[in-house]
Amino acid sequence: LYNNQHYTKTPEDAAAISIKAGLDLNCGTFLAQHTVAAVQAGKLSESDVDRAITNNFITLMRLGFFDGDPRELPFGNLGPSDVCTSSNQELAREAARQGIVLLKNSGALPLSANPIKSMAVIGPNANASFTMIGNYEGTPCKYTTPLQGLGANVATVYQPGCTNVACSGNSLQLDAATKAAASADVTVLVVGADQSIERESFDRTSLLLPGQQPHLVSAVANASSGPCILVVMSGGPFDISFAKSSDKIAAILWVGYPGEAGGAAIADVLFGYHNPSGRLPVTWYPESFTKIPMTDMRMRPDPSTGYPGRTYRFYNGHTVFAFGDGLSYTSFAHHLMSAPSHVAVPLAEGHTCLTEHCLSVEAVGGHCENLAFDVHLRVRNAGKMGGRHTVFLFSSPPSVHNAPAKHLLGFEKVSLEPGQAGVVAFKVDVCRDLSVVDELGSRKVALGSHTLHVGDLKHTINLRV
Repeated sequence: LYNNQHYTKTPEDAAAISIKAGLDLNCGTFLAQHTVAAVQAGKLSESDVDRAITNNFITLMRLGFFDGDPRELPFGNLGPSDVCTSSNQELAREAARQGIVLLKNSGALPLSANPIKSMAVIGPNANASFTMIGNYEGTPCKYTTPLQGLGANVATVYQPGCTNVACSGNSLQLDAATKAAASADVTVLVVGADQSIERESFDRTSLLLPGQQPHLVSAVANASSGPCILVVMSGGPFDISFAKSSDKIAAILWVGYPGEAGGAAIADVLFGYHNPSGRLPVTWYPESFTKIPMTDMRMRPDPSTGYPGRTYRFYNGHTVFAFGDGLSYTSFAHHLMSAPSHVAVPLAEGHTCLTEHCLSVEAVGGHCENLAFDVHLRVRNAGKMGGRHTVFLFSSPPSVHNAPAKHLLGFEKVSLEPGQAGVVAFKVDVCRDLSVVDELGSRKVALGSHTLHVGDLKHTINLRV
């Protein structure tokens, strides 16, 4: 606020407005250096500082910092022997498996290891180790790279294709990569990014795969004699429309930065030892989205200028992949067991909306108390493979106050064997979950028809006074 953005004239002003705005903790030294002077100058009261310190101590209390001798507490005797245990290493592998998102599958996956005599493993992240643990990382027990994970199942031939993820023209090793793909039964391409491309304070300027990576992917896919599987390792999304639409690329996975056991987890998914259940946490936009200035932070679209809006809630443009996308090796069917069709908002006597037509009512007040309902869904594994399934409950509100197209009310994950069914329940708080923000920034409960949807299943609830 002071040093870089020059939002305030003095460091004391920056300290004062930050604490008053609710910044209770500065992960640095700025507040320690300037808060006393801000109080002495009358820009900040001691009660403001007391509130911030109180909030910090409450957090420490919740974490058990004052619960007695730490050696007597549940985690008090952890030591070096508790690091890198087999259970912890398996947890790293399971976390990576659950985070992998299957974005495309034309039927090539899962692979069967027995018929595969040779697998080409190609790409700048194909033998990645440190890249897999991302940023703010610890020290791994060991690395299992994608090449090692796949090699534990079948014979592999490795070609990096590029010497690094930047994949400049002079680092491209196309001939060796295409030759390996042409002679293998299956090709796995592992591309994407690392901290040289994306990290804190280092923004990407493009949504395309870096450098010559798109050329590498297309050339290898065209040369492949068997199925070609694209694995994207990155923190953020990419515009890989060319791969999504290509008949030569049989499957696409996004694995994030999957951690120390990432290579083993990738192999577990590709060979069907684990049924993928990950879902995209963000929208994957096309490259054209980068033309919009990042400083334009309006959520809602503006038809007059062609501005498409931001996030899955408001964005009305083309998507490469949508928020929540993710495939499975089985199929799941949803059936609505119970949900109301009408919900009445009990307004106080004399409320203007009892006699006047209102588009919405305030999302605070006595009428909000205990105003909730339950939604029960029956979910059945209709396929031939057991697996986990994430159930997303979305709501599309009435078209008032420039409301979002939809927003996520909640999600639950259920694990089902083939043919097995389970019940998933959601409690919907009307004033919290079915409210929107009006043009003046106030939260309102939109009256009218709200559409709840889970996958292709839709149910309309009429909200009235």
